[in-house]
Amino acid sequence: MNKATAIKRFIFIGIFLVLGFILSFAQFDIPGTIYTYNGFANSIKLGLDLKGGVLAVYEAAPLEDSEGDFSQQLNATRERISGLITAQYNEAQISIQQGNRLRIEVPDVSDPDEIFDLIGTPARLEFKSENSADAEAELTGQNVTNAYAAYQPTSNGNYEYGVVIEFDAEGAQKFYELTTQQQGSSIYIFINGELFSQPTVNSAISGGTTFISGSMNSQAEAEDFALQILSGTFSVNLTLLENTVVSATLGENALLYGLIAGAVALVLIFAFMIWRYRMMGVMASIALGFYVILMLFFLQAIPIVQLTLAGIAGIILSIGMAIDGNIIIFERIKEEYASGKRIEPSVRAGFKKAFSAIMDSNITTIVVALVLALLGTGSIQGFAITLLIGVVLSMFTSLVVTRGLMKMYYPLNSTNAKLYSLKREDNVVELA
Repeated sequence: MNKATAIKRFIFIGIFLVLGFILSFAQFDIPGTIYTYNGFANSIKLGLDLKGGVLAVYEAAPLEDSEGDFSQQLNATRERISGLITAQYNEAQISIQQGNRLRIEVPDVSDPDEIFDLIGTPARLEFKSENSADAEAELTGQNVTNAYAAYQPTSNGNYEYGVVIEFDAEGAQKFYELTTQQQGSSIYIFINGELFSQPTVNSAISGGTTFISGSMNSQAEAEDFALQILSGTFSVNLTLLENTVVSATLGENALLYGLIAGAVALVLIFAFMIWRYRMMGVMASIALGFYVILMLFFLQAIPIVQLTLAGIAGIILSIGMAIDGNIIIFERIKEEYASGKRIEPSVRAGFKKAFSAIMDSNITTIVVALVLALLGTGSIQGFAITLLIGVVLSMFTSLVVTRGLMKMYYPLNSTNAKLYSLKREDNVVELA
């Protein structure tokens, strides 16, 4: 590679970095479309402590006459609540803590009572063959797998709002037996112990679905009723222990301070690296620019990422580890040059000898981050996920990007050791 080619490549890298930072932070309307580009940083999902919202903790207990494994029932309830809440709030996080508690975080909620009412007042759904609140239920909400609002025709040709209910295999069989038994008569649908509807059964209903209607006069009422039915299918009893509303202002301030801390850390790192290692420090700083762009891209691209204050701490820590990798490499290069090697062989040997140390230290961190991500909850999990992404990217930028930049710089300077911050004793003979 000659000097002209190296200069062109550095110009291309500079343009790429500028475009990368523009795509990371800029917001603009896309010409000729109705869409707005928000940038990587603005598209990252924020957690409760940064965006504000609702935090609720529920204690779970087995249902009366419940049989089966409680942990499985709790997991089933968590899945049901997750589907229930994320249908409206797709950034919600639901996790199990201490073996019998559910932690629910819903960022950016304007009316927290909606969450509490939805989970705290489930509707008990029962299908009976007798019009009596004390009669034994033939089928309950425990066999319901889904419920959603619908607008369907009635037997007289009109349309009405109602809810389509889907049953599991056991529920489908029970509902078929109930409608077979009650042909020509009615089945009685009770909600929270009160008669809601008593449709006449003209024929046995198979297939595991049914449509029920009653006093629902709008799509919104039907949707609310469907959500109540789903909340009544929990496999455990839930008791609200804690609820907190986090203000959005507090979250915005926390995010601002976190960004300021990150920016200050980057500036100090750039200054230190360039002062200590000169052009090698410049190459490391350029590589760190790639790191920042890639980090922002993956934070908004990976679905499980939800950035919290702890997550910002993980990012800042991984930035330090990225620079730590470069420092190990550069110190090895200085040792090789001090032993008598020329600049190019010193750089090659420095990367080769630093490789195992960097891999060992980063792999142990990756293992710890994986354990925390899999077993941790809440802020611990957020810290682990961002740390994991950051460590992987730091390895890539240290071992691949920085090395590539150093190779590109050889044609511009392969003899002036001072620009690399390299020196050796006068009595050391340079090797051929």
